[in-house]
Amino acid sequence: MTGKFACLLACCLASTALPALAAPAAYKAPRNALGQPDLEGTWENTTLTRMERPAQYGDRQVLTPQEVAAIEGDRAKLLQEGSKPTDPNATVQDVNQKCDLPGFPATADCAYNVGWTDAGERVMRVNGQPRTSFITYPANGRIPRRPDAKQRPSAMGEGKSDNPEDRSLPERCLVSQNISTGALLNPTLYNNTYVISQGKDSVALVVEMSHDVRLVRLNAQHGTEPKWLGDSVGHWEGDTLVVDTINFHPEQLAYNSPQLHLVERFTRVAPDRVLYQFRVEDPGAYTQPWGGEYEFKSSDGPQYEYACHEGNHGLLGILAGARAQEKERQQAAAAAPGG
Repeated sequence: MTGKFACLLACCLASTALPALAAPAAYKAPRNALGQPDLEGTWENTTLTRMERPAQYGDRQVLTPQEVAAIEGDRAKLLQEGSKPTDPNATVQDVNQKCDLPGFPATADCAYNVGWTDAGERVMRVNGQPRTSFITYPANGRIPRRPDAKQRPSAMGEGKSDNPEDRSLPERCLVSQNISTGALLNPTLYNNTYVISQGKDSVALVVEMSHDVRLVRLNAQHGTEPKWLGDSVGHWEGDTLVVDTINFHPEQLAYNSPQLHLVERFTRVAPDRVLYQFRVEDPGAYTQPWGGEYEFKSSDGPQYEYACHEGNHGLLGILAGARAQEKERQQAAAAAPGG
């Protein structure tokens, strides 16, 4: 199953401060052998809640008990139905008559059912509150995209097949398809485990999807060279790890500009929960900064290696298929009257 050369940004306390959001319950995180608050472990963020808030909730951040029951009940029914055996004689068209992917229309050409996805069974709770979205500001819970901002197609693949470099970063096993906003940790359809490993001078954040690894250098200064997933430096504020990331690799900026600036805060709020807060700023892509929060919980199992590799065998089929299509078009053109 399932990175524009950026200018150096000045980082100041005002830019890294996050608005006051949910107040974590009184909890003192344990210390590791280095005396740091202990965030280490395998965590997961599987949930039915999405980054952006559905329009029907308006500015409301918290779901009612009735809404929670309806959402989670519908998911339970979908899981039950999707767990039934698929007719081995079913065609792709048969499978696509009903798409089981949350966030996709029922008519989407998805070829997936719930047996292959991990979208969760519960809505996200933050300090016990069931949330309508991860985003808490702006008030409508939506990403404030600039109307004149355009996606840069080369960043995630132009859809051409002349060379391997034409294909997307995930197909080339460079950066996963899950990292759509630089390095913001956002759950996807599956592979939603994350390993946090702490050292004296750095913290490693390992994302299961494509086995993306981001090294956060503690008490360091930003460099000038762009990197896959950006250049992350961190420091401790009490029990909270604050991570400041800029200088994202130009090929990764599919939806953003070189001004992209991400600030994340990791706070252990219970033995089995970590509060994740984030702030995204990019004047080239958004009309204002935006951000929010959600909670990681302890994973029920280990993180398995994604094992994507350069020289992905799928590229051979993609390029060979493109050559076959070209040959068919040439033959059809030659056979046409006047060809």
